Amino acid sequence: MAKSKISVTQEFLKGLWNENPILRMVLGTCPTLAVTTSAINGVTMGLAVIFTLVMSSFMISLLRKLIPNEVRIATFIIIIATFVTVADRVLAAFYPEMSKALGPFVPLIVVNCIVFARQEAFASKNPVGRSVIDALGMSVGFTLVLLIMGSFRELIGNGTIFSHQIMPLTFQPWMAIALQPGAFLTLGFMIGFANWLNTKGKKK
Repeated sequence: MAKSKISVTQEFLKGLWNENPILRMVLGTCPTLAVTTSAINGVTMGLAVIFTLVMSSFMISLLRKLIPNEVRIATFIIIIATFVTVADRVLAAFYPEMSKALGPFVPLIVVNCIVFARQEAFASKNPVGRSVIDALGMSVGFTLVLLIMGSFRELIGNGTIFSHQIMPLTFQPWMAIALQPGAFLTLGFMIGFANWLNTKGKKK
């Protein structure tokens, strides 16, 4: 069993900045680019990842001593797929429009690098409590980036945030930001800004 040298609070906070899965490790960029056309899409995708990552980390950490090393990858995928299916079916049943808007990206959480990487690197080697905190920190960090990206792209591309008009009616939306090139530009600037802040912090 791996022993962590950092506190529980630091375990959670690392996912928000120092090891943020998108800004620092550049994982999960495919759904990030695809679903952040609006703030609500980003938040919904983030919540699905929070549920999947936290629950799968809980189960894998709980069963880590019982899972044979030879079949650990297959076992991880089955456990992750189970919780992804739950999230996908709940969305389809209670929020069909949102489920349709996110398309295949909720089912594809099964192969999301963030989710699988945390099982292999952390949950399978640490106790349940720390694994859940790690998963919560990573998934909340992921969700915050999706929220910021989705809000910015919706604001510049449509003048709204969460479908509420923010910009004056005379504002001319820049539709390019709401399209695929805008996703790449927004993510690129966010990663660049994060790197600049990190470098500036190290110099101090």
